[in-house]
Amino acid sequence: MKIYTKTGDKGDTSLFGGKRVSKGELRIDCYGTVDELNSYVGLLRDQEVNKKRKDVLVEIQDRLFTIGSILATPPDNTKVKIPALNEEDIAFLEKQIDAMESELSPMKSFVLPGGHPSVSIGHITRTVCRRAERLIIRLDQTEKIDPLVITYLNRLSDCFFVLCRKMTKELNAEETPWKARL
Repeated sequence: MKIYTKTGDKGDTSLFGGKRVSKGELRIDCYGTVDELNSYVGLLRDQEVNKKRKDVLVEIQDRLFTIGSILATPPDNTKVKIPALNEEDIAFLEKQIDAMESELSPMKSFVLPGGHPSVSIGHITRTVCRRAERLIIRLDQTEKIDPLVITYLNRLSDCFFVLCRKMTKELNAEETPWKARL
């Protein structure tokens, strides 16, 4: 497979199935943001503190490729077979969240992102996930998207938040509560 095709040099790209669209379309922004998210998950996976979670993070990256495939396929396309997201993928995230939360003290306030470079990477990953979710919700308002995509990203951002708290604990970093000035 050749890496450059020159077919996008004028600002358009192909969706799965061959339909040409502008690279500025919301659908492209959606799956581009999911791709960005996947890169941040890779950076998060490469953190020493997450070596023991490598398989979990690779599973998440695989699901993000599935989501990218779903988003790169126009809703009216029946020619292209794409992988599916399913309820078990969401249950997998919930199981990860529950396992991590069982080892953490209950939250009593919002926490400020940071405390350690690895934790900060986790919070950036979480916020890119939220941005992808918002973009896909906007796309869903005009072109129906598989609702599991939105549910998965919502649960995934929760998973990243809890992972940040878990990393904070494992790294003996400081979790800084937000104290509102009133």
